[in-house]
Amino acid sequence: MSTRTLSKPVDPHVLVAEVVTAKRLSPHLQRVTLGVEDIEQLTLVGHDQWFRLFLPRPGQDALRLPTRTSNLGWYAQYLATPRSRRPLVRNYTIRSARPELREIDVDFVLHGHDGPAAADEPLGPGAGFALSAQAGDRVGILDQGAYHRPAAECAWRLLVADESGLPAVAGVCESLPDDARGVVVVEVPTADDRQDFRAPAGVDVRWVERDRAAAGDPALGEVPGRAALAFVRGEQLPPGDGYALVAGEQALAAGVRRHLVAERHWPKGQVDFVGYWRHGKASPS
Repeated sequence: MSTRTLSKPVDPHVLVAEVVTAKRLSPHLQRVTLGVEDIEQLTLVGHDQWFRLFLPRPGQDALRLPTRTSNLGWYAQYLATPRSRRPLVRNYTIRSARPELREIDVDFVLHGHDGPAAADEPLGPGAGFALSAQAGDRVGILDQGAYHRPAAECAWRLLVADESGLPAVAGVCESLPDDARGVVVVEVPTADDRQDFRAPAGVDVRWVERDRAAAGDPALGEVPGRAALAFVRGEQLPPGDGYALVAGEQALAAGVRRHLVAERHWPKGQVDFVGYWRHGKASPS
């Protein structure tokens, strides 16, 4: 990460949220709208604002949430709680917020599944929650701020993501000033997973469809993000000092950063990268 200050919440609280609606956006993306009664306690900053999502563990009859909110405090309390009583914790992005309605939208990736999980690749806790969510289901959220933080003098932006980073990239684009310039590269499983979102006229959004890329080179379809990385490596980027934010599978995030720094000679401080997940390795539960 760069040395610039992260956008941190002013006074974070562990808040209870309830499912309002859940709907399929595309073959591999599910949106859950959460009602947050105490939404004024969220420091809504737009961009790629993310949060800890606390989900009930299978078999639990109640959602037990941490009462401490500092990064070290809540996690220490979490670890001190017997495993059978702990909630599951995952990180997600606020795709959009409607404070006047006390609602936020959260998009979940259904990794590789058009429907029920295959027997040899079960859905993770987040995707499983999104698919089974019913109005009134309760979860916990803890605001964590945003990663997007270009220097004031940056001339343009490069945003790169796979489908797991799509909510972050879309949120950043919709938060940019009208005169912003940049290039956005988003890899999605299929053309049906593309999304419409607002981007300034000077920001060029380019979609990379993994199934189409894999038809030309099967290796590009083996790991999410590999096709987007190949696209960035071959792309002519705008002149001037740029800022990059890369979000998604760990190899994509690290690979684009390595390419920009080692091959295009970008200063490390101009590249922020976030590995949300690692292909073939489940997050700890």
